[in-house]
Amino acid sequence: MAEALTFSLREIVSELGGEAVGESAQRLTGVATIESAGPTQLAFLANLKYRAQLERTRAGAVILGPDERDATPLPRIVTPNPYAYYARAVALFNPPPPVKAGRHPTAQVDPEAIVAASAEIGPYAVVGHGARIGERTSIGATCVIGANVRIGDDTRLYPRVTIYNDCTIGDRTILHSGVVIGADGFGMAPDQGRWVKIPQVGAVRIGDDVEVGANTTIDRGALDDTVIEDGCKLDNQIQIGHNCVVGEHTVIAGCVGIAGSARIGKRCRIGGAAGISGHLEICDNVTISAMTLVTKSIKKPGVYTSALPMMPHDEWLRWAVHARRDAKGEKS
Repeated sequence: MAEALTFSLREIVSELGGEAVGESAQRLTGVATIESAGPTQLAFLANLKYRAQLERTRAGAVILGPDERDATPLPRIVTPNPYAYYARAVALFNPPPPVKAGRHPTAQVDPEAIVAASAEIGPYAVVGHGARIGERTSIGATCVIGANVRIGDDTRLYPRVTIYNDCTIGDRTILHSGVVIGADGFGMAPDQGRWVKIPQVGAVRIGDDVEVGANTTIDRGALDDTVIEDGCKLDNQIQIGHNCVVGEHTVIAGCVGIAGSARIGKRCRIGGAAGISGHLEICDNVTISAMTLVTKSIKKPGVYTSALPMMPHDEWLRWAVHARRDAKGEKS
């Protein structure tokens, strides 16, 4: 087991920036909530509704915004964005496991594949013909990398990731267990009461600094590629259909379904269990609330909601009656 990392307040600021206020010789061992932190831990205040807890916290130091600079006598780090600073501090104390360069004896690597000497190929992983694996990239146990796949540098595939042939994964990207990249898109042509499968001959292109959650699936394009641009963050159990384009730094919560050929702009936020119809466009800087059904293009930035919040069943029945009458133009 690796030895736990510790940092002084000054060392943290040296690594991450911010302003250190107050002296402390205490070595900090990690990050915790403002309520549960102990004397060797760094807490953070990002939501002001927890400000009262600042007075009674036992933390050894606190991350604060500029407006709370003088709200505590504790040693503190002042930064414009305490929440983002908290994220970087957790990463500082908890770096990912180091990549163990080399191939496990049970791994199957095609002789025509090109694997960087610094890459890690785990137990029972399969790397296909013509695939390229970049520097310091980790391929977990039982992953399957298809023919002619390109994976960049410093990327991590957790166990049981499958990448079909000809797909491209960028640098510093994370694919969690169960992710499937490049399965056939759902393309069928009707013909005299039957369905004719449309071969899906595009691929999937995933950019740099992307994270894809467990059991998320991204289908390959029918002709053109499906594209996930740089910096996107995708939660677990998302389905992205063929030929979709997701703009850079967009985040998508769990259980979202996006039908084929939808184009989502940059810096959008898609709430959990939302559904997005195919062949539409969502402009940049749009927020879609959880469980919203998007059936037409969105051309103006803003927040869009269609889900009906929970209510007691009897109240819902009355609402449903009124909604039905309104739809028919009847008076209550």
